[in-house]
Amino acid sequence: MNKLSEMTLEELWQLFPIVLTEHDENWAVMYAEESRLLRNVLPQSADIYHIGSTAIDGIWAKPIVDILVNVAAHCDIREIARAVCGAGYIVMSETDGRVSLNKGYTEHGFADRVFHVHLQNTGNTDEVLFRDYLNAHSDVAKEYERLKLALWKKFEHDRDGYTAAKSEFVKKYTAKAKEDNP
Repeated sequence: MNKLSEMTLEELWQLFPIVLTEHDENWAVMYAEESRLLRNVLPQSADIYHIGSTAIDGIWAKPIVDILVNVAAHCDIREIARAVCGAGYIVMSETDGRVSLNKGYTEHGFADRVFHVHLQNTGNTDEVLFRDYLNAHSDVAKEYERLKLALWKKFEHDRDGYTAAKSEFVKKYTAKAKEDNP
């Protein structure tokens, strides 16, 4: 069996399909436990947020806890990413000012607990605004859930396509959240 780092994107998508499950109150507990672990390796000034669908009350989601970590602009984001790797994470992608890491992916598929950490320099909290807007507007949250459920099987093995198909909805309600919180 190939190591994850040796697999093609298509092989990874087959091994790690999109799976949606009913909302699980344990996701908040998992976030709290993992954020405490991360707090031990992050700068004290880092802001940590539970984001993504597992942070939205009552909707179906991929059982992957997304965590946004904002660090000050003067911090070396790559150095911080190395520290997060010391807590069991692997780097998935890197761009200017943002590193995506994950934990819970194995050569045999998902582990019992799966996390994505989105590490970035302070400034962009769009994911937090979107989360808060949907938690404050359950009708919009349910609309988002319906969209995700409709896209699930079509994009089961295409994460990029799934994300792209949701992007218009996310942009629309992130903009509304910004209007509400200028």
